[in-house]
Amino acid sequence: MFISVIAAAGTLAQGADFPVWPFIWDNFIPLLTSNIILSFLLASYVYVRSFSVKPGNMEKRELAPGGITGNLLYDWFIGRELNPRVTLPLFGEIDIKSWMEMRPGLLGWILIDCAMMARQYKNYGFVTDSMLIIVISQATYVFDALYMEPAILTTIDIISDGFGFMLSFGDLAWLPFTYCLEARYLAVHPVVLGPYTLVVLGALGLGYYIFRSANNEKNRFRTDPNDPKVAHLKYIETKAGSKLLVSGWWGRARHINYLGDWIMSWAYCLPTGFAGYVVLQNAAGFGADLRQVSAEQQPISPVVVPGAARGWGMLVTYFYIVYFAILLIHRERRDEEKCKAKYGADWDEYCKRVPWRIVPYIY
Repeated sequence: MFISVIAAAGTLAQGADFPVWPFIWDNFIPLLTSNIILSFLLASYVYVRSFSVKPGNMEKRELAPGGITGNLLYDWFIGRELNPRVTLPLFGEIDIKSWMEMRPGLLGWILIDCAMMARQYKNYGFVTDSMLIIVISQATYVFDALYMEPAILTTIDIISDGFGFMLSFGDLAWLPFTYCLEARYLAVHPVVLGPYTLVVLGALGLGYYIFRSANNEKNRFRTDPNDPKVAHLKYIETKAGSKLLVSGWWGRARHINYLGDWIMSWAYCLPTGFAGYVVLQNAAGFGADLRQVSAEQQPISPVVVPGAARGWGMLVTYFYIVYFAILLIHRERRDEEKCKAKYGADWDEYCKRVPWRIVPYIY
């Protein structure tokens, strides 16, 4: 959060020339390469250190059930230790997995988005509605996650998965440098949505409503089942002592929050329109989209305009929607497997009561 405040103050003082923004733009590939290297080093560090975990250890360290197969490569990738920790001067003890999940990846994502927005302003002298929607909606998602961090600490990712290369690479490299593709595209090819803004905002609002309402309902029920807001909900009490909701949001689908999460992803991609652009070497190549830009604002070289890739360029700018759908389905299958192992026959009964996985009446 401190970094966000510094970035905001610097931007207020210097605008798009605040040194952080051109540094990120000019060094995008070196930064990505450095983070990939760091993810390898971090995964190797926690893997080697995990062998110091012994039964009955005073530090209360624990190995992840899925990360002790004996296969070196697989265990390094998935993670042997459940919650590896490190003690740093001034900061004290840090849970590496929780910190990595919530800090560098998510905040790095928004910093890169802001750098792309600053680059669009530097290139053309304005910031489009499409860019604002993407940056604001993604920032809202990130700060909502940070604000609701106690609820995230109860998810299966945190309580049962180990920390290895998969999460290390995902947090440091994949998330911040892949999820910013839409903003990076708009930095060089501005798209003005106009009235279509309402469509995008509608998708964002619907997705966020489902996502946050469902997660809040589950968190309230876990924290205090007698809370008036959730006391009326029906549930199945399992032999393991847990209560599985069969009404409310969680009576509609077993992972209804994933549906809201996915619908929100449309708001990240729709603002890019029908993507595809080419780089020209002089300002004479400006297309009709940029004719309103003053001569003083037009860069001499290079210039980016719509080109032959327009249309199939959507494979890049709409990648997140497809990828995220696959990710959520894979995560849902993993969740189902773990719940089946934990609850046994009670889970079978729950599935009969709530037959839909993510999308009611469809999947």
